[in-house]
Amino acid sequence: MKILVLNGSPKRERSDTLHITRAFLEGMRAAAPQEVRTIHVIDRQIEYCTGCFACMRNGGTCIHDDDMREILEEILSSDLLIWSFPLYCYGMPAPLKALLDRTLPLSSMAMQKTGDRYEHVGQADFSHLSYLMICGCGFPNSRHNFEPAVAQFKLCFPGSLTVLTVPESPMFNAPEAAVVTEPRLAMVKQAGEQYARTGEIDGALLAEIGSPMIPEEQYAAIVNSTV
Repeated sequence: MKILVLNGSPKRERSDTLHITRAFLEGMRAAAPQEVRTIHVIDRQIEYCTGCFACMRNGGTCIHDDDMREILEEILSSDLLIWSFPLYCYGMPAPLKALLDRTLPLSSMAMQKTGDRYEHVGQADFSHLSYLMICGCGFPNSRHNFEPAVAQFKLCFPGSLTVLTVPESPMFNAPEAAVVTEPRLAMVKQAGEQYARTGEIDGALLAEIGSPMIPEEQYAAIVNSTV
C-alpha cells in the first residue's frame, strides 16, 4: 500500500501526535510491506485559497504556482492518506487547513445530490483513496474536544474515513511517562495491524486508545504544576 502522511504539526518530527502515527504505521508494516512518505506541511509553500474557483472551471489548475501542485499529484497516486495533527482551537493547525482548502482543484463547480446533501462532482478520480485522521490533544479527556474536527473530516471524506483520537498526547514526548505511554502505543500498533489486514479497527480498541492514560485530575494537576 502506498501511504502519504500529512504531518500538520509545526513541531515536525517532535510532534506529540506523530508518536501515535508512527506506532500505527509500525502496526501496518507488521501486517504487510508499506510504502510510506511523510510531508511536514509547515515546510511546504502552500498559498491560501482565494476562492476564485478558477481551478474548478479550468480542469484543476490553480492560480498559485507552489508546492500544492506536487502534493495533489502525490495524493492522487496514494492509496491511504493519513492526516496527522494536534488539535488547535478544536480544529487543525493553519498550515494543514490551507492544504485542505487547496484540494479544491480535485472538484468541479458541478454539484450532485448524494443522500440528503449535495457534493461537488470530482474533476479527478480519487475513489481509490482511503483516509485516516489521527489527532492528539493536550486535554485530559476526549469529551467536547475532538468533535468539531471529526465532523469536518466526516463531511470531507464520507464513507472511507477512519478516526483515531488520543487525549493527554503531550505525555508521548515525556520519557518519564513511558510506563503509561508505551502500553498505549502498543494498542495503536495493534490498531494499525488490524487496519492493514481488514481496513477497519475494532470499536472497543478505538475507545480504549481514546481514553485517558492516567486519571484526568492527576493529568490536569501535573500540567497545572508546570504553568
